Amino acid sequence: MYAIVNIAGKQFKVTKDQYVYAPKLQGDIDASVEFDEVLLAENDGTVSVGAPTVDGAKVSGKILDHVKGDKVIVFKKKRRKGYKKKNGHRQEFTKLLIEDIKL
Repeated sequence: MYAIVNIAGKQFKVTKDQYVYAPKLQGDIDASVEFDEVLLAENDGTVSVGAPTVDGAKVSGKILDHVKGDKVIVFKKKRRKGYKKKNGHRQEFTKLLIEDIKL
């Protein structure tokens, strides 16, 4: 059983007991979260496609941690002009444990 769910504007293919790194969500650690924007669900070979979402389907999970991703270096340069700009960025993520998929 799996589902494709919209979490904070991004689509994830999730199964039960899977860890997902989603864009940062509001909520405390060990808080339960529920996502009702299920776009597609599969159960024992039968696929339900939503238009735009599957009615009555929900994915529940638990927030495990708030973490930062790897550092991305942004370097800009214009040749022969002496212009150099170095900048770094670390995206924030929320680590989720998918506990249940209800159809």
